[in-house]
Amino acid sequence: QVQLVESGGGLVQPGGSLTLTCTTSGATRDDYPIGWFRQAPRKEREGVICITNRDGDTYYAESVKGRFTISRDNAKHTVYLQMNSLKPEDTAVYYCAIPEEYLGIGCTPSDYDFWGQGTQVTVSS
Repeated sequence: QVQLVESGGGLVQPGGSLTLTCTTSGATRDDYPIGWFRQAPRKEREGVICITNRDGDTYYAESVKGRFTISRDNAKHTVYLQMNSLKPEDTAVYYCAIPEEYLGIGCTPSDYDFWGQGTQVTVSS
């Protein structure tokens, strides 16, 4: 069974930085697609950054381009979300997720089957 655990959320001032960590277990390969998503109050869950295939092709939401990056350490089964220049509108619960199927994956929540419990990020002065 695939399991994911997010950590690293918290309260940060606008303009600050935060690194989220997603530790995975149970995946059959190290080159699986993986995504970071977020859900703000009263809004739908949205894709933030997703590694969509084994070649490492990466999708970035327009709102985070130039500010957020994704990286992975396969030896540690861990994926990171580095968030810089944070804005109040980045406030949300952040989730990492893995799809059951590895082909034709985008960065839409419905593409993904296994989810972590989420970690809260609050950007406020």
